Amino acid sequence: MKYGYARVSTKGQAAKGNSLEEQVNKLTAEGCEEIYKEAFTGTKAARPEFQKLLNCLETGDTLVVTKLDRFARSTVDGIQTVKALFEKGVRVHILNMGLVEDTPTGRLVFNIMSSFAEFERDMIIERTQEGKAIAKQRPDFVEGRPKKFNKKQIAHALELLDNHSYKQVEEITGISKSTLIRAKRTLKQSN
Repeated sequence: MKYGYARVSTKGQAAKGNSLEEQVNKLTAEGCEEIYKEAFTGTKAARPEFQKLLNCLETGDTLVVTKLDRFARSTVDGIQTVKALFEKGVRVHILNMGLVEDTPTGRLVFNIMSSFAEFERDMIIERTQEGKAIAKQRPDFVEGRPKKFNKKQIAHALELLDNHSYKQVEEITGISKSTLIRAKRTLKQSN
């Protein structure tokens, strides 16, 4: 039987070729009869759906994933998982690599590709950290996402609350009720 595994790091991940829906579509097109899917970061050991899938695989089954980075947390993890699957008599098919065969050449290719995937992930993390370090040197640097509304807009919305409901103020200003409640609480704490 062909089993598929699809994973995104976060529920909102929409990187091209990595969304859960895109992965499921590719696995379905590949003929997977059962697909396990989850939103879990690949760097975490506890991936419950992946563990369920590994436990149900039997001799003669095929595990299909769209990309190597959906499959393993690291090179060592990938090698150990593939080795365990080979010992069970399970075939591994990584769509952007091909069928990983239980031969010296197949294992070598898999190990090399796993190393490159881990290297690529590490380089992305390193570049992100470097960019953040450079940005922190700017005097106007503020950690986190920029505010959607400025202080003047929030103050105006809070004034409107004197004569309007939260819903009315939200319709007038576009500022959500939860943001208004937080702003009101912050204002009370500062007084």
